[in-house]
Amino acid sequence: MFNLADLPDTIPVFPLSGALLLPRARLPLHIFEPRYLAMLDDALKTSHRLIGMIQPRETPDHRERRLHQIGCAGRVTAFSETEDGRYMITLSGVSRFRLAREISGFTPYRRAEVAWEGFERDLGRPEEDAGFDRQDFLTLLGRYFTARDLSSDWDGLKEADDELLINSLSMLCPFDPEDKQALLEAPSLSTRRETLVTLIEFALRGGGGNEEEFIQ
Repeated sequence: MFNLADLPDTIPVFPLSGALLLPRARLPLHIFEPRYLAMLDDALKTSHRLIGMIQPRETPDHRERRLHQIGCAGRVTAFSETEDGRYMITLSGVSRFRLAREISGFTPYRRAEVAWEGFERDLGRPEEDAGFDRQDFLTLLGRYFTARDLSSDWDGLKEADDELLINSLSMLCPFDPEDKQALLEAPSLSTRRETLVTLIEFALRGGGGNEEEFIQ
């Protein structure tokens, strides 16, 4: 487990629209672009092995994209290399961070100075949600799965603890990137659950969502 003092001031950042990592959660990634292969190689040479996942902001001209101010850093905890030189990796969420400034340099990938203050609870024990009505939530979730024709390990969801359930669904449900960012920035687990419920209810009323995705 990391302490605040263990976290570096500078990390590589991986802008990936729609990809959400949360503290104490796991995100599988398929790395194949040369710049991100270089990023992974460099990250594996460090003691912390941290990579910052962050959402890009779309610009009207679709050129170099600005980044959101808040992302989440994950430690590379598993990786395997394919015969053609690609990597399958797993990032384990450590802490959210606030982007201070991007660093110009010679690396083909983006790097940034980051601040970890304000996210100390990310480094602690799993959060609990005292106001969580699990049965009502699962009923709503069942309606959402049916409406979106999503598949899931339903038994596993029923048995998961509060944080694992809420964070896993926040990461895997097919919400728009800005909605994913709102889930990331939620200050507490209960706030994230309330945001998640709002997004699900909006989708059930005919709101947005990418129905081509699915929950595994």
